[in-house]
Amino acid sequence: MQFVEANGARIPAIGLGTWELRGRTCARVIEQAIKLGYRHVDTAQVYENERDVGEGIRASHVPRNEIFVTTKVWTTHFAPHNLERSVKESLTRLRMSEVDLLLLHWPNPQVPLEETLGALAHAKRLGLTRHIGVSNFTVALIAQAVAACPEPLVCDQVEYHPYLDQEKVRAACNNNGLALVAYSPIAKGNVRGDETLAAIGRAHGKSAAQVCLRWLVQQGCVAIPRTSKVERLSENIDVFDFMLSEHEMAAVSALSRPDGRLTDYGFAPKWD
Repeated sequence: MQFVEANGARIPAIGLGTWELRGRTCARVIEQAIKLGYRHVDTAQVYENERDVGEGIRASHVPRNEIFVTTKVWTTHFAPHNLERSVKESLTRLRMSEVDLLLLHWPNPQVPLEETLGALAHAKRLGLTRHIGVSNFTVALIAQAVAACPEPLVCDQVEYHPYLDQEKVRAACNNNGLALVAYSPIAKGNVRGDETLAAIGRAHGKSAAQVCLRWLVQQGCVAIPRTSKVERLSENIDVFDFMLSEHEMAAVSALSRPDGRLTDYGFAPKWD
């Protein structure tokens, strides 16, 4: 496994996303993933599966300190007092004394960013999390957050895959020493039928999805693909034994298109 280092955090380059995974399925997939070598699991308060995630991690019998666990605070808990309380509730559900990384899930203009970041930094100082970061933050919001946060931020978690050009956000992360963590890294499965990716994959004996994940890893990003299928779990982590050429990297990047974004809500910020 490769790692991405940022402001003191050492994040496994491939993790397991758990959005929409619930109950026994969620716990089983996580247990299986850890047995296959995953050491990074991503959840969130709004996924309503923190309890199942904790169960799956315990069932794996791998020591807790060997697994990098991320959860995210939902926007309705951004007032300082609410944030701390909600994080303690997350830890209760996970049955953990701390998480490795705590993120603000989306920007919330209703609560002053300085206040929310102060509360996030306070959660770190209380020992509720080892590291803190943000998610779905734009270039402008990254600059504001880095300037306002009393503790170092380690990442911005955003949608990133070959169909969505995130060069501006990636540059902003690099300039501020943040890791870029890519969610929906295989475009919610849409890459599977892509002929460009499949052709590159054939040259390496790999699938289109593996080419995507390799493209992200070679850029120094972290990717957190989600799947409920065990065979896909093995495929998604098997991306460390080949290299894409500069020409192949450029060919994957050239797939981006104006309508490439898959996750967009009314409350989303004005994207770069």
